[in-house]
Amino acid sequence: MSQTLVLLKKGNKSALLAAVVNTVIAIIKGVAYLFTGNVAMFAETMHSLGDAANQFFVFIGSALSKKSPTDRFPSGFGRLVHLVLLGAVLIVGIMSYETIIEGYHHIIDPVKSEGFLLVIMVLGAAVVLEAFVLYKAMKELVHEAGIEAKGFAIIPKSLANFKSGKPATRLVFMEDTVATLGGLLALIAVIISRYTPFHQAEGIASIIIGIMMFFVVGKVFLDNAAGVLGEADEYMEQKIGEMAIADPGVKDIQEVTVIKEGEDLHVELEIEIDPALTIAEADDIKDRLEQRIMAEKGVTEVTIEFDEDDGVRTWSNQKDIDLVREGKARE
Repeated sequence: MSQTLVLLKKGNKSALLAAVVNTVIAIIKGVAYLFTGNVAMFAETMHSLGDAANQFFVFIGSALSKKSPTDRFPSGFGRLVHLVLLGAVLIVGIMSYETIIEGYHHIIDPVKSEGFLLVIMVLGAAVVLEAFVLYKAMKELVHEAGIEAKGFAIIPKSLANFKSGKPATRLVFMEDTVATLGGLLALIAVIISRYTPFHQAEGIASIIIGIMMFFVVGKVFLDNAAGVLGEADEYMEQKIGEMAIADPGVKDIQEVTVIKEGEDLHVELEIEIDPALTIAEADDIKDRLEQRIMAEKGVTEVTIEFDEDDGVRTWSNQKDIDLVREGKARE
């Protein structure tokens, strides 16, 4: 039990905060929907319920992924967070479907909603709370990228360094971006329905919110499917390769592989050295490289293999344009 509590303390704090806030929001929206029958409020209730469940599972998954390797699972549990996220998006997918269907029914048979002031107050409060959680997620993205920013500067910095964030933080960011925009859209639709004969506006808003939720489902699914399979970090491969080739004892690099294991990076490096070097000299090269590579953010394991220099240059310092851009964004 104590080990579980220790792991939970290491869980993604943005996901936990988002789960708690969205649970409160979902309850408030659900009560408002029962009193008013407002279809836009129904869409927002389903949205918040899906987000709360999703983010709670994300928090649990991010915590359990920190579990130390065992004899049965020697590679550790880093990819567990990706598996949990794949399961979590199914919840959002179901909520998205229900939201779209309810919106469609309201467009076909529009009904004027009651409790206008209650709906406006609840949606307004929800937007403020969602925006607060979104801002927290942005701060976390900037922190995980190792960048300092304050105030409104956090917004562009978080967008530029989105890929550098942890999977759980990226999910919270996407979900709360959609949630904030969805709340604003619902507010607009309710006002239009109140002051014009166009009562279908709430149904249209519900469908748009459902489609935005599906977008998050698709994005999260693709990102985490790659994570489960073992996605390579091409930027870090280039960076570590250049770090290794700069060492005076390294003649060439045959291969460098950096695999993402959840939030951790596992590095495998095969280098060529002068065959005339002694074992002690080769060991010094290995120690230097391991120390430098382990100092990189996220790297938890380094495996270095040696081969004799064949006189043929394999490694190229030419960077791909996309990798250069990604590197600048991270820095």
